[in-house]
Amino acid sequence: MKIATYNVNGINGPLPVLLRWLGKAEPDIVCLQELKAPGDKFPETAIRDAGYDAVWHGQSQWNGVAILSRVGEIHETRRGLPGDPDDTQSRYIEAAVAGVLVAGLYLPNGNPRPGPKFDFKLRWFERLHDHLASLVDLDAPVVVAGDFNVMPTDLDVYAPEQWRDDALFAPEVREAYRHVLEQGWSDALRELHPDETIYTFWKYWRGAFERNAGLRIDHILLNAKARSRLEWAQVDTAPRGWEKTSDHAPVWIELNDKPVRKARQSRAANQSA
Repeated sequence: MKIATYNVNGINGPLPVLLRWLGKAEPDIVCLQELKAPGDKFPETAIRDAGYDAVWHGQSQWNGVAILSRVGEIHETRRGLPGDPDDTQSRYIEAAVAGVLVAGLYLPNGNPRPGPKFDFKLRWFERLHDHLASLVDLDAPVVVAGDFNVMPTDLDVYAPEQWRDDALFAPEVREAYRHVLEQGWSDALRELHPDETIYTFWKYWRGAFERNAGLRIDHILLNAKARSRLEWAQVDTAPRGWEKTSDHAPVWIELNDKPVRKARQSRAANQSA
Protein backbone atom coordinates (compact mmCIF):
# COMPACT_ATOMS: atom_id res chain seq x y z
CA MET A 1 0.00 0.00 0.00
CA LYS A 2 1.39 3.36 -1.09
CA ILE A 3 0.50 6.25 1.25
CA ALA A 4 1.51 9.84 0.47
CA THR A 5 1.29 13.35 1.84
CA TYR A 6 1.24 16.42 -0.38
CA ASN A 7 0.85 20.10 0.47
CA VAL A 8 -0.78 21.25 -2.77
CA ASN A 9 -0.72 25.00 -1.97
CA GLY A 10 -4.29 25.35 -3.22
CA ILE A 11 -6.62 22.59 -4.40
CA ASN A 12 -8.28 24.37 -7.33
CA GLY A 13 -5.69 26.52 -9.11
CA PRO A 14 -2.98 23.82 -9.11
CA LEU A 15 -5.53 21.01 -9.60
CA PRO A 16 -4.03 19.92 -12.97
CA VAL A 17 -0.72 19.33 -11.17
CA LEU A 18 -2.38 17.17 -8.53
CA LEU A 19 -4.32 15.16 -11.11
CA ARG A 20 -1.20 14.68 -13.22
CA TRP A 21 0.71 13.42 -10.18
CA LEU A 22 -2.09 11.08 -9.11
CA GLY A 23 -2.12 9.57 -12.59
CA LYS A 24 1.64 9.05 -12.65
CA ALA A 25 2.38 8.02 -9.06
CA GLU A 26 -0.86 6.10 -8.38
CA PRO A 27 -0.78 6.38 -4.57
CA ASP A 28 -3.40 4.35 -2.76
CA ILE A 29 -4.05 6.88 0.02
CA VAL A 30 -3.13 10.57 0.01
CA CYS A 31 -3.22 13.25 2.70
CA LEU A 32 -3.51 16.76 1.24
CA GLN A 33 -2.83 20.08 2.95
CA GLU A 34 -3.40 23.77 2.24
CA LEU A 35 -6.57 23.30 0.22
CA LYS A 36 -7.27 27.04 0.54
CA ALA A 37 -10.93 26.47 -0.29
CA PRO A 38 -14.18 26.15 1.67
CA GLY A 39 -15.82 22.74 1.77
CA ASP A 40 -18.27 23.45 -1.05
CA LYS A 41 -15.41 24.39 -3.40
CA PHE A 42 -13.56 21.09 -3.08
CA PRO A 43 -13.25 19.56 -6.61
CA GLU A 44 -14.95 16.30 -5.68
CA THR A 45 -15.99 15.39 -9.22
CA ALA A 46 -12.49 15.76 -10.66
CA ILE A 47 -10.99 13.76 -7.79
CA ARG A 48 -13.55 10.98 -8.23
CA ASP A 49 -12.99 10.95 -11.98
CA ALA A 50 -9.33 10.32 -11.18
CA GLY A 51 -10.38 7.20 -9.27
CA TYR A 52 -10.35 8.51 -5.68
CA ASP A 53 -12.91 8.83 -2.94
CA ALA A 54 -12.31 11.78 -0.62
CA VAL A 55 -13.14 13.38 2.70
CA TRP A 56 -12.09 16.95 3.37
CA HIS A 57 -12.10 19.70 5.97
CA GLY A 58 -11.98 22.98 4.08
CA GLN A 59 -11.60 26.63 4.99
CA SER A 60 -11.95 29.74 2.87
CA GLN A 61 -8.61 31.11 1.61
CA TRP A 62 -6.47 29.32 4.19
CA ASN A 63 -5.57 25.90 5.59
CA GLY A 64 -7.70 22.87 4.67
CA VAL A 65 -6.89 19.15 4.75
CA ALA A 66 -8.20 16.08 2.92
CA ILE A 67 -7.75 12.32 2.66
CA LEU A 68 -8.08 10.54 -0.69
CA SER A 69 -8.38 6.78 -1.24
CA ARG A 70 -8.54 4.46 -4.21
CA VAL A 71 -8.37 1.26 -2.12
CA GLY A 72 -11.56 1.33 -0.12
CA GLU A 73 -14.16 3.36 1.70
CA ILE A 74 -12.96 6.20 3.92
CA HIS A 75 -14.43 6.01 7.42
CA GLU A 76 -13.83 9.43 8.93
CA THR A 77 -13.09 9.26 12.66
CA ARG A 78 -12.21 12.86 13.50
CA ARG A 79 -11.89 16.36 12.07
CA GLY A 80 -10.12 18.92 14.20
CA LEU A 81 -8.01 18.25 17.29
CA PRO A 82 -9.57 18.07 20.74
CA GLY A 83 -8.56 20.51 23.43
CA ASP A 84 -9.67 23.90 22.08
CA PRO A 85 -13.35 24.42 21.20
CA ASP A 86 -12.53 27.91 19.90
CA ASP A 87 -10.06 26.62 17.29
CA THR A 88 -11.82 27.00 13.94
CA GLN A 89 -8.80 26.41 11.70
CA SER A 90 -9.09 23.38 9.40
CA ARG A 91 -5.85 21.57 10.12
CA TYR A 92 -6.58 17.96 11.11
CA ILE A 93 -8.56 15.06 9.66
CA GLU A 94 -8.46 11.37 10.53
CA ALA A 95 -9.99 8.26 8.95
CA ALA A 96 -9.78 4.48 8.80
CA VAL A 97 -9.01 3.20 5.31
CA ALA A 98 -8.35 -0.41 4.31
CA GLY A 99 -7.24 -1.43 7.79
CA VAL A 100 -4.99 1.59 8.39
CA LEU A 101 -5.79 4.60 10.57
CA VAL A 102 -4.62 7.68 8.68
CA ALA A 103 -4.25 11.13 10.23
CA GLY A 104 -3.62 14.12 7.95
CA LEU A 105 -2.45 17.40 9.42
CA TYR A 106 -1.26 20.90 8.60
CA LEU A 107 0.57 22.29 11.60
CA PRO A 108 0.63 26.10 12.03
CA ASN A 109 3.58 28.00 10.60
CA GLY A 110 4.09 30.10 13.73
CA ASN A 111 5.85 33.13 12.27
CA PRO A 112 6.59 35.78 13.34
CA ARG A 113 8.40 34.55 16.43
CA PRO A 114 7.88 35.56 19.15
CA GLY A 115 4.23 36.47 19.01
CA PRO A 116 0.64 35.15 19.14
CA LYS A 117 1.07 32.95 16.05
CA PHE A 118 4.09 31.24 17.56
CA ASP A 119 2.24 30.71 20.84
CA PHE A 120 -0.68 29.20 18.92
CA LYS A 121 1.71 26.84 17.13
CA LEU A 122 3.11 25.54 20.42
CA ARG A 123 -0.38 25.08 21.87
CA TRP A 124 -1.50 23.24 18.74
CA PHE A 125 1.57 20.99 18.99
CA GLU A 126 0.65 20.19 22.60
CA ARG A 127 -2.85 19.22 21.55
CA LEU A 128 -1.44 17.06 18.76
CA HIS A 129 0.90 15.37 21.23
CA ASP A 130 -1.96 14.60 23.61
CA HIS A 131 -4.18 13.18 20.86
CA LEU A 132 -1.44 11.07 19.24
CA ALA A 133 -0.76 9.53 22.64
CA SER A 134 -4.18 7.88 22.31
CA LEU A 135 -3.31 6.43 18.88
CA VAL A 136 0.28 5.22 19.11
CA ASP A 137 -0.46 1.92 20.88
CA LEU A 138 -3.46 0.91 18.79
CA ASP A 139 -3.39 -2.68 17.58
CA ALA A 140 -3.44 -1.53 13.96
CA PRO A 141 -1.13 0.43 11.64
CA VAL A 142 -1.40 4.18 12.26
CA VAL A 143 0.07 6.70 9.81
CA VAL A 144 0.29 10.40 10.69
CA ALA A 145 1.14 12.41 7.58
CA GLY A 146 1.30 16.05 6.64
CA ASP A 147 3.05 19.39 6.66
CA PHE A 148 4.42 19.70 10.20
CA ASN A 149 6.18 23.03 9.52
CA VAL A 150 9.15 21.68 11.50
CA MET A 151 12.74 20.98 10.46
CA PRO A 152 13.73 18.47 13.15
CA THR A 153 17.53 18.74 12.79
CA ASP A 154 20.26 20.69 10.98
CA LEU A 155 20.28 17.91 8.36
CA ASP A 156 16.73 18.92 7.41
CA VAL A 157 17.48 22.47 6.32
CA TYR A 158 19.75 24.12 3.78
CA ALA A 159 22.02 26.67 5.49
CA PRO A 160 20.66 26.10 9.03
CA GLU A 161 22.46 29.16 10.36
CA GLN A 162 20.04 31.31 8.34
CA TRP A 163 16.98 29.77 10.02
CA ARG A 164 17.86 29.95 13.72
CA ASP A 165 15.21 32.61 14.45
CA ASP A 166 12.46 31.08 12.32
CA ALA A 167 9.42 29.45 13.93
CA LEU A 168 9.94 26.30 11.84
CA PHE A 169 13.39 25.79 13.35
CA ALA A 170 12.91 27.14 16.85
CA PRO A 171 14.29 25.00 19.69
CA GLU A 172 10.85 24.80 21.29
CA VAL A 173 9.32 23.47 18.06
CA ARG A 174 12.03 20.89 17.45
CA GLU A 175 11.67 19.77 21.06
CA ALA A 176 7.91 19.42 20.58
CA TYR A 177 8.54 17.21 17.54
CA ARG A 178 11.00 15.06 19.51
CA HIS A 179 8.47 14.83 22.31
CA VAL A 180 5.96 13.32 19.86
CA LEU A 181 8.51 10.81 18.56
CA GLU A 182 9.28 9.76 22.13
CA GLN A 183 5.74 8.39 22.41
CA GLY A 184 6.85 5.61 20.04
CA TRP A 185 6.42 7.14 16.59
CA SER A 186 8.98 6.60 13.82
CA ASP A 187 9.87 9.23 11.23
CA ALA A 188 9.53 7.09 8.09
CA LEU A 189 12.04 8.96 5.92
CA ARG A 190 14.69 8.94 8.64
CA GLU A 191 13.95 5.30 9.40
CA LEU A 192 15.28 4.35 5.95
CA HIS A 193 17.48 7.37 5.12
CA PRO A 194 19.04 8.34 8.47
CA ASP A 195 21.95 10.39 7.13
CA GLU A 196 20.80 11.65 3.74
CA THR A 197 20.09 15.25 2.80
CA ILE A 198 16.39 15.14 1.92
CA TYR A 199 14.11 18.12 1.36
CA THR A 200 10.36 18.39 0.73
CA PHE A 201 9.94 22.16 0.27
CA TRP A 202 11.74 24.78 -1.81
CA LYS A 203 10.81 28.46 -2.02
CA TYR A 204 9.77 29.81 -5.40
CA TRP A 205 12.47 32.47 -5.54
CA ARG A 206 16.24 32.61 -6.13
CA GLY A 207 16.24 29.26 -7.89
CA ALA A 208 15.87 27.39 -4.60
CA PHE A 209 14.66 24.18 -6.23
CA GLU A 210 17.35 24.23 -8.91
CA ARG A 211 20.02 24.78 -6.21
CA ASN A 212 18.38 22.24 -3.89
CA ALA A 213 18.20 24.90 -1.18
CA GLY A 214 15.28 23.33 0.63
CA LEU A 215 13.68 22.25 3.87
CA ARG A 216 12.28 18.94 5.13
CA ILE A 217 9.01 19.93 6.76
CA ASP A 218 6.60 17.28 5.40
CA HIS A 219 6.74 14.13 7.50
CA ILE A 220 5.13 10.71 7.81
CA LEU A 221 5.10 9.18 11.29
CA LEU A 222 4.38 5.51 11.96
CA ASN A 223 3.36 3.64 15.06
CA ALA A 224 5.06 0.29 15.75
CA LYS A 225 2.49 -1.69 13.75
CA ALA A 226 2.97 0.50 10.68
CA ARG A 227 6.75 0.66 11.10
CA SER A 228 6.96 -3.14 11.04
CA ARG A 229 5.40 -3.09 7.57
CA LEU A 230 7.52 -0.26 6.13
CA GLU A 231 9.02 -1.23 2.76
CA TRP A 232 10.16 2.14 1.42
CA ALA A 233 9.94 5.89 1.92
CA GLN A 234 10.86 8.62 -0.54
CA VAL A 235 10.23 12.16 -1.76
CA ASP A 236 8.84 12.49 -5.28
CA THR A 237 10.66 15.64 -6.41
CA ALA A 238 9.43 15.55 -10.02
CA PRO A 239 6.17 17.52 -9.47
CA ARG A 240 8.12 20.37 -7.87
CA GLY A 241 9.67 21.03 -11.28
CA TRP A 242 6.36 21.22 -13.15
CA GLU A 243 4.69 24.50 -14.18
CA LYS A 244 2.23 26.18 -11.80
CA THR A 245 3.14 23.69 -9.11
CA SER A 246 3.24 23.69 -5.33
CA ASP A 247 6.38 24.70 -3.47
CA HIS A 248 6.20 21.29 -1.74
CA ALA A 249 6.89 17.84 -3.16
CA PRO A 250 4.90 14.70 -2.28
CA VAL A 251 6.35 12.34 0.32
CA TRP A 252 5.33 8.69 0.16
CA ILE A 253 5.80 5.40 1.91
CA GLU A 254 5.04 1.84 0.95
CA LEU A 255 3.63 -0.58 3.52
CA ASN A 256 3.65 -4.34 3.06
CA ASP A 257 0.58 -6.39 3.90
CA LYS A 258 2.65 -8.26 6.51
CA PRO A 259 5.43 -7.26 8.91
CA VAL A 260 8.80 -6.99 7.20
CA ARG A 261 11.02 -4.79 9.37
CA LYS A 262 11.86 -7.27 12.14
CA ALA A 263 12.72 -9.97 9.63
CA ARG A 264 15.02 -7.60 7.73
CA GLN A 265 16.73 -6.46 10.89
CA SER A 266 17.28 -10.07 11.95
CA ARG A 267 18.84 -10.92 8.60
CA ALA A 268 21.10 -7.88 8.80
CA ALA A 269 22.22 -8.85 12.30
CA ASN A 270 22.98 -12.41 11.20
CA GLN A 271 25.00 -11.19 8.22
CA SER A 272 27.12 -8.88 10.39
CA ALA A 273 27.71 -11.50 13.09
